[in-house]
Amino acid sequence: MIKNSTILVSIIIVISSFCYGQNTYSYLQPKELGDGWKTNSLQSIKVDTTRIHKVFDHLKHTKNKIHSVLLVKNEQLILEEYFNGYSADQPHDLRSTTKSIRSILMGIAIDKGFINTVDDPISKYLKTIVPQKNLDQRKNKITIRDLLTMSSGLDCNDWDKKSKGQEDKVYKKKDWLQYTLDLPMIHEPGTVSNYCSMGAVLLAEIISKASGMTIAQFAEKYLFIPLGIDNIRWGHTSDKKVIASGKRLYMTSRDIAKIGLLVLNKGRWNEKQLVSKEWIEEATTPKTKITGIDYGYLWWNVPFIVDDKVIISKTATGNGGQYIMVVPALDMVAVFTGYAYNSQEDKLAFAIMNDIFLPTFIAK
Repeated sequence: MIKNSTILVSIIIVISSFCYGQNTYSYLQPKELGDGWKTNSLQSIKVDTTRIHKVFDHLKHTKNKIHSVLLVKNEQLILEEYFNGYSADQPHDLRSTTKSIRSILMGIAIDKGFINTVDDPISKYLKTIVPQKNLDQRKNKITIRDLLTMSSGLDCNDWDKKSKGQEDKVYKKKDWLQYTLDLPMIHEPGTVSNYCSMGAVLLAEIISKASGMTIAQFAEKYLFIPLGIDNIRWGHTSDKKVIASGKRLYMTSRDIAKIGLLVLNKGRWNEKQLVSKEWIEEATTPKTKITGIDYGYLWWNVPFIVDDKVIISKTATGNGGQYIMVVPALDMVAVFTGYAYNSQEDKLAFAIMNDIFLPTFIAK
């Protein structure tokens, strides 16, 4: 997840440090596994790959908390590396990257007519779950859009330990949904955005109520089967029983990259429109700011600065180093997974993007 703008600076990697020692990294073109991916070699892009070879030589020979790094260019998988015992067939906990996939699922639900509009009040769909405490007329005004932009007005801020809706506090409660709707209002809906995981859980529940399917069933039917994704599961790190709408996705890195390519292609996969172009554009366009960084419908807009040029990445983020970075200007998707939970080391991916991948392909 993103908490401040320091991610825009390379806080871990110093490029000059790669210039020492013998380069022993041996690049291999990703394999075609019959999973829907076409692959190609780095050499096919005709770029200077020196930076890439040096950074992966460094990563292979130093301690880090990365599990995978994948790179997609021109709709082809051109780089696929695994670390610290991880492999291509292992589903990985996406943490909050699941939120961005929920955003896609909301778009599909609207496209299919299960939900009318993002301006619908959430009470239209959560009919059996109504506030019982801290009654406030402003709760009737909370819309789906407000949840998508994390501006419900509820006292829900994961990055403020004093917030009553901070996620770790909610996880201890028996009924997450009821507890969240019972939180006090501290802002008018739609005015102030605070990072609130429970808002994304409410969105999943809305999709479930509107469609008559669990979020897992809905995702499988309308997103994962069309993408050729079947090695997935839904789970959570809580030791309590977790409702279906509160569970997170576990996916392989190659399948995570499919989500990135779907967004890059504005909702299209193999000539089929899985979610409308209009929704992808709307969801990834800035609507608000959280900690000073542009935020859409559960998608960040992260600015990288390379050679005085600002390059925007439409980014899904998750604690520990789970990232989908979609860079339309370069027709590129980068995927990272890792286990740097609650650590600044999870920002290593941003340094690799800023100092290695982007300069390599901008120079083309």
